[in-house]
Amino acid sequence: MKGARPDQARLTRDNDLSKTAETQRVIEAMVDGLNDHRIDDIGEFFAEGFSWMGNAGCGTKRGLQEFQDNWQRPFQAAFSDKICTDEARIFQGQWGACFGRQEATHSGEFMGIPPTGKRVEIPYMDFWKVEDGRIVDNWVMVDFPHVMRQLGVDPFDGHGWEAYDSGRKAPPRPDGAESVSKETGTW
Repeated sequence: MKGARPDQARLTRDNDLSKTAETQRVIEAMVDGLNDHRIDDIGEFFAEGFSWMGNAGCGTKRGLQEFQDNWQRPFQAAFSDKICTDEARIFQGQWGACFGRQEATHSGEFMGIPPTGKRVEIPYMDFWKVEDGRIVDNWVMVDFPHVMRQLGVDPFDGHGWEAYDSGRKAPPRPDGAESVSKETGTW
């Protein structure tokens, strides 16, 4: 990239580092609440007007009621016996982040897929902002394509980039030159 650079990290410029312990306490208690399958009383961890911003397939929820009605309830209807495990967490000031996985049983319709009874792994990443002891923003990436594949549906219809990794397909190059297979020297 040449020239002026985009404005970076504007949301964390005024991060109050003295709030790290409070942020950690809120997030850890909230994750425990999710593992207890709480819905109606989960509001103790979230500001009433908080924003939950998910990737495609998850949607964006504005406010606690939308989060409960349009994320928690449908998710728990599709996946029962759910356990959430954060593999790593980082807290700094008013911000927290994690990645992890949920393990659950596919017991209800999910993305048009009827219940299979299969146990699935649901990878995710979360970034939270906490103010006054409550989550005000939550950016979320949930790997729904991974889940769909476990249920026998390929959302990429064979065009996922894993085909490059396995050597089934030649990766394109930005300069237009042909790619060469490491194994055979040709494509």
